[in-house]
Amino acid sequence: METKWLEDFVSLAETNSFSRSAELRHVTQPAFSRRIQSLEAWLGSDLIDRTSYPTRLTHAGEVFYEQAIAMLGQINNARALLRGKRTSTQTTVDFAVPHTLSLTYVPRWLTGLESAFGEINSRLLALNVHDAVMTLVEGGCDLLLCYHHPRQPLLLDASQYDMISMGSEALRAYTRCNKQGLPELQLPGTPDTPLPFLAYANNAYLGRMVDLILNDARVPLHLEKCYETDMAEGLKMMALEGRGIAFLPESAVTRELKQKQLARADGNSGGWEVNMEIRLYRERPSLQRPGKLIVSRLWDYLEQLQDSGKNSKPKRTRLASEK
Repeated sequence: METKWLEDFVSLAETNSFSRSAELRHVTQPAFSRRIQSLEAWLGSDLIDRTSYPTRLTHAGEVFYEQAIAMLGQINNARALLRGKRTSTQTTVDFAVPHTLSLTYVPRWLTGLESAFGEINSRLLALNVHDAVMTLVEGGCDLLLCYHHPRQPLLLDASQYDMISMGSEALRAYTRCNKQGLPELQLPGTPDTPLPFLAYANNAYLGRMVDLILNDARVPLHLEKCYETDMAEGLKMMALEGRGIAFLPESAVTRELKQKQLARADGNSGGWEVNMEIRLYRERPSLQRPGKLIVSRLWDYLEQLQDSGKNSKPKRTRLASEK
């Protein structure tokens, strides 16, 4: 049984709507429904009366709702207690990161960071965007690394959370290369022959970014959706198989472009793309919640790097273990 199943169930009990709860939890409705079904299978009892509209709880669901609230409270209290007492956690930086960045940006970033800052003991939680944000808010991580766009902002209170801009990258259309190293498909397509489109699921953050591209396009794109998934890596693999066009972050296709396995499908025009900022967040330290010393040192280093315009490398920070 997974904690997120309890959180899903509590959300559904409060909204009485699968679609609304899926939207709030930033997952597709089919995925959300499967998680509720998994919880019911684990409990061995139906929690939702699916014959009524709007959705309502069964008698077992009403009983379990109170238990779910209590269990989530106990889990959060236990985590807070153990995080405060386990000294080993004080030397580890816990990151919450959306899946795409965890596979593409983070490995290279950490390697470069450690070469200048020093060795970092880290723990990475790869989640969807909503769960990554909630992990920071609920105290389950030290740092949140995520994409940001002004038209799809993260609603984090600036008075409570600090932010550092780590750079930006573009989301563009890519397709498989032919034997000559040229793109097999080319935007924009035509009404009579729309291009096969490898799409993100509706509630995926990158899916909302693609919607911005399509809605803002001066020259309309003619695409026919033939595949859908939550994961950029899944779309990339389908594009490599020649199954269609996928909009992918540039960090996800660096190797494939160099090896001429994938190519831009927009003719390098830049007309169908969106730039996303990469941001790092932390909860602002306070007397009640001072945070970890290693996180404070890392944050100070990154702020110094940002203030220097990233043109010069600040002096290497010594870690506690080196003193």
